[in-house]
Amino acid sequence: MRASSQFADATSGVVYIHSSPAALCPHIEWTLTSTLKAPAKLRWTVQPAADGQLRATTEWYGPVGTASRLAKALRNWPVLYFEVSENPSDGVDGERYCFVPGLGIWSGATSASGDIVVGEMRLRAIVEEARAHGRHSPTDIAAEIDRALGTAWDDALEPYRLGGEGAEVTWLRRDVG
Repeated sequence: MRASSQFADATSGVVYIHSSPAALCPHIEWTLTSTLKAPAKLRWTVQPAADGQLRATTEWYGPVGTASRLAKALRNWPVLYFEVSENPSDGVDGERYCFVPGLGIWSGATSASGDIVVGEMRLRAIVEEARAHGRHSPTDIAAEIDRALGTAWDDALEPYRLGGEGAEVTWLRRDVG
């Protein structure tokens, strides 16, 4: 009898390069191909939110944890604006990684509907840290929850997510649902 695993071995996701200088495009493709161990098929289009910049999107399929490896490889170029998502699978939460120059990288777990999930222990730590440092105001706690949700990254990436003429449109927006 074959044993069944309650955890998925493979999953899928999407890489969104929201803004890249043209000179980096071939390097990004090589990096994605190397990380995925499969050809990355990117179609570069003009990024209307950033003059002279390009954007591309590609879906990927690979082992659980691939999104983390992709984000780590892409953050080597601090001028990129990007997101990498990993879909939830059996026994494994989904993930989203965002990178914005000046903010750095942010990551969060995602639900099946794509919502960012902040776990009980993280929320308890935010409240406990606020108590320990005398920051009891709702504004202080709200700021920490915003950080856990990646609000600053969403705010910075939102103009880049909007489609332009000739661009592939993928609606990855935080103001739905």
